[in-house]
Amino acid sequence: MGVYLSTPKTEKLSEDGENDKLKFGLSSMQGWRATMEDAHSALLDLDNDTAFFGVFDGHGGKVVAKFCAKYLHREVLNTEAYAAGDLGAAVHRAYFRMDEMMRGQRGWRELQALGDKINQFTGIIEGLIWSPKGGDSNDRHDDWAFEEGPHSDFTGPNCGSTACVALIRNRQLVVANAGDSRCVISRNGQAYSLSRDHKPELEAERERIQSAGGYIQMGRVNGTLNLSRAIGDMEFKQNKFLSPDKQILTANPDINIVELCDDDDFLVLACDGIWDCMSNQQLVDFIREHINTEESLSAFKKPITQTKDASGAEQSAGDTDASGAEQSAGDTERPDVAEENSS
Repeated sequence: MGVYLSTPKTEKLSEDGENDKLKFGLSSMQGWRATMEDAHSALLDLDNDTAFFGVFDGHGGKVVAKFCAKYLHREVLNTEAYAAGDLGAAVHRAYFRMDEMMRGQRGWRELQALGDKINQFTGIIEGLIWSPKGGDSNDRHDDWAFEEGPHSDFTGPNCGSTACVALIRNRQLVVANAGDSRCVISRNGQAYSLSRDHKPELEAERERIQSAGGYIQMGRVNGTLNLSRAIGDMEFKQNKFLSPDKQILTANPDINIVELCDDDDFLVLACDGIWDCMSNQQLVDFIREHINTEESLSAFKKPITQTKDASGAEQSAGDTDASGAEQSAGDTERPDVAEENSS
C-alpha cells in the first residue's frame, strides 16, 4: 500500500526528556515511504502523577495520525473515567472519541489544518468564504458536534492510523492498542509483549469483519487494509445498525493493565516498521546492549535493513516511529496482563 521512493529518507527526528520519575527517547524516520505518515506523543506530565506516550502509524495519509497525536491525550483527560481514576476506561473511550471528532464541519476543518500544503491551501480559500461562528475554539470540548458549515455532513476521513499508547501512573502501566503497532516491556532482559497485532486472519477479527458484511482477500480487509483495527478509515464504519466496536474496522482498543516492578528495565512503543525487521527479544537485546553507553535514549542507531514487500518493492524500517521509557516500580513476578475489550 502506498508509493515508495527510489532511495530511503534516513534523516531522523529525535527527542529526549525526563522528570524525577521517568526518562524517554524517541526517534522517527520516513524511510522508503513517499511521505512521513507516522506521529507520536510523549508527555511526562499528563497530570502531576501520570505520563502518556503514544505511537500512531498512519496509512493512506498522515492527517489521522497527526490528529491522534494532537487530541487523543486531551480526550483521555476529558473523560469522567479519568477523573474517577479509571485510566483503562478513560483511554478506551478516547479511542472511539477520535472517530467521533473527525466527523462533521469541525472534524473536516481540523483535518484540513493538519494536512499537507495543498490541503491547507484549500482550507484557507474556503476560510475566506466561510468561518465558524464565534471564532476558532480549539479547546472547547462541546463545540465539535454542533459546528455548522458547508461540510456538516462530512462522514470522516478514509485514511487512518494505528494507535498504541501507554499511560504510567505510579506503579500502574495501562497499555491501549488498536492496529499493528506494538508495546513491549523488558523485565530482567526478557521481552514481554503488552499488545497484540490486530490482523484480519485472527479468528475474532475475521468473525467481526464477516458479520459486519466485510470480507478478507489476500490477507487484507475488503482487499485493502492489512490490519483489522484502526482509528479513521471511516469508509469501513458506515453500518448504522452496528455499534462502533462491531464495524468491519473498529477503533476498539485492547486494554492491558500491568503492575510495574523493580525488575522492569524499559518500555518500547513502536510501529511495524520496527517489528517487521526485529523480533521483540531482538529489539530488547539491542536496547540493553546500548542503553548504558549512549549519551541519550534516542541516539541508538542500526543499519537499514532492506526487505521486499508483496509487490517486490524494497523497503525498510521506514515510515517508523518509536519511543522508549525507563522506569522503576513495585514488585510482581512477571507482567501478567489483565486484558479487557479484546474481542
